[in-house]
Amino acid sequence: MNLHSKSLLAAVMCVLGAVAFGTVQATETGRPVTPPKYSETLYPPWSKGENNPALHKGLEFTIPEVDSMPDFHGSVNDPKLVIYVGGNYYFAMGPLVKAFEAEHPELRGRIFYVTIPPGLLIKAMDMGNTFTSGNMTFTVPPDVYAAGLKKVKEQIAAGKLVAPAVPYVTNDLTIMVPKGNPGHVTGLADLGKPGVRLVMPNPAWEGVARQIEASLRKAGGVALEQAVYETKVKNGETILTHIHHRQTPLFLMQGLGDAGVTWKSEAIFQEEAGHPIAHVDIPARYNTTAVYAAALVKGAAHPAAGKLWIQFLRSPTALKIFERYGFKAAPINATKE
Repeated sequence: MNLHSKSLLAAVMCVLGAVAFGTVQATETGRPVTPPKYSETLYPPWSKGENNPALHKGLEFTIPEVDSMPDFHGSVNDPKLVIYVGGNYYFAMGPLVKAFEAEHPELRGRIFYVTIPPGLLIKAMDMGNTFTSGNMTFTVPPDVYAAGLKKVKEQIAAGKLVAPAVPYVTNDLTIMVPKGNPGHVTGLADLGKPGVRLVMPNPAWEGVARQIEASLRKAGGVALEQAVYETKVKNGETILTHIHHRQTPLFLMQGLGDAGVTWKSEAIFQEEAGHPIAHVDIPARYNTTAVYAAALVKGAAHPAAGKLWIQFLRSPTALKIFERYGFKAAPINATKE
């Protein structure tokens, strides 16, 4: 069992024990933490079905926490547009798809999209565009891949995508904390303090980790980066996620951590949804901006629909939806990551 698995298992067992016995935990700083009472609203899918573009849903069988596939959206039965998109704006995809369908009614109910980390999307492409979630296995080849500009360019160079890489929006980092900020986190420097428990994206497959590491170095040098991503991983104070846009807010709401660095848009969504989440702004001098881009997949089954989607991402209609969550328009000649 690797270090991440041990940390995650310990965290999960901690929660299960607390929920089962109603115990009150204490952090290493001596700060008492009362576990939240069980609530289905803590568990995804948080969109309550709004991100599912399928027209015929049949028997709706979604049980939060045990039977839920929140990052697979729509029907896999003969889709006419399939989008693989980095999961950190899953909440914007619902309204984006609805607006796109209004402009292209022939595609209504025929769009399927996956919102997991960009690195895992590439891994799925390398494995025949096949996914297994729980006991369900299915294959759905993508027409469009969307992620950070650097990642998209890398995949064009690797021959998986077709140029050009089209940038459309930018996003900035923030520090997500439980409502009330029990860890008293005021900035990035506090993340290195002993006793401050963190939930952080795994650099192995979550692209946001690169931007986070850059911001940690800006705020506290290599020492801060190592404290967060090495020392605290080893001593259990940093949990590394598989899918931060789901696990970070969930773990914070469960009382497993005091903070986690995410995209600002994710914190805005959680607060809008009424979840017990808040955020601490990161000053511009320490922040790192990401540019999101999209490209057509080589050999796409639906290239015309894919091109329409990529064009739509730069439209005023799409930008208005993105701006609701704090995104900004990216220049067409953007070169940043």
